[in-house]
Amino acid sequence: MARRPAPAPEPAGNWTFLSNHGHVFLCLAHDPDARLRDVAVEVGVTERAVQRIVADLEEAGYLRRIRVGRRNSYEINPDQPLRHPVESHQAVRSLLALVQGKKKPAGRKTTGG
Repeated sequence: MARRPAPAPEPAGNWTFLSNHGHVFLCLAHDPDARLRDVAVEVGVTERAVQRIVADLEEAGYLRRIRVGRRNSYEINPDQPLRHPVESHQAVRSLLALVQGKKKPAGRKTTGG
């Protein structure tokens, strides 16, 4: 029996600005060839939950699954508008531009200025 990897640590207060759908989407935007098992570990949900989320994202037009041999790759649609009415005037590319880039090393704090 394979040992299950530990989920990603939960932020203080157990809430985040983005949903699991957003986290999965960003993981696949960062690494289109990622295995869903690895995405699940990164997001802190089950692999089955990631499969459902990917199906939702694909059905809504946010990504396209491309078969490459025995694996999948994912193509992001950066022109798809964000779903919620509050931010629907922005396309996915705005979210990607905001959050993509180098991750800061753990434990470093950002100061204003």
